[in-house]
Amino acid sequence: MLHLHHLANSRSFRILWLLEELNVDYQLTCHQRNKAYRAPDSLKQIHPLGHAPMLEINDRVLIESGFIIEYLLKYYDKEKQFKPADDNEAAWEAYTFWLHFAEASLMPPLVMRLVFTKVVEQSPMLIKPVSKSIKKQVEKNVINNSLTAILDMMEQHLQDNHWFAGAEFSAADIQIHLAVVGANAGTGLDSSKYTNILTWLKRCEERDAFKRAEEKGGRLQF
Repeated sequence: MLHLHHLANSRSFRILWLLEELNVDYQLTCHQRNKAYRAPDSLKQIHPLGHAPMLEINDRVLIESGFIIEYLLKYYDKEKQFKPADDNEAAWEAYTFWLHFAEASLMPPLVMRLVFTKVVEQSPMLIKPVSKSIKKQVEKNVINNSLTAILDMMEQHLQDNHWFAGAEFSAADIQIHLAVVGANAGTGLDSSKYTNILTWLKRCEERDAFKRAEEKGGRLQF
């Protein structure tokens, strides 16, 4: 039996969504963040790092969303629906690139932005003006330029591709979805500049498996 430990508003939504796409039996335990927006200590009882997602398989605990995705595709995607075949070189290359791009390039500036947002929210009133000023400068000088270049690259790719691996939906779309939701948080992405990204996002969230995952694990909110 597969047992997913899901943390609200986290990478574990990817695994919940993929399990629904695969249509396999699994047990789900949902964990809530604490007041500091961190994972609860209960997760450390399952794995010492205390990070979500955690997927229990018999007496093993798997962590890291990219690894868990690859594991599930290897052993449970019997019909090879969510990863291009190795002999489809163009699709395989795109799939593999975007699968890793999500964590290596897109997530870091978004996590940095989220961290500074939480620092401002949790700062004492006397310090809040200073933390807001620091956050503004970091966003201006570090985050925004990097994120704009990344999103422009994604927008260009989706101009010629229905999904990130090409014509077919794949686990690369699942992996990158969370980061796009984060990028679209707050005031939202410019709909005229990032039409292809927002259209892709809508296609993802119209999938039946996505809707089932959202019903079980909650909507992503950043």
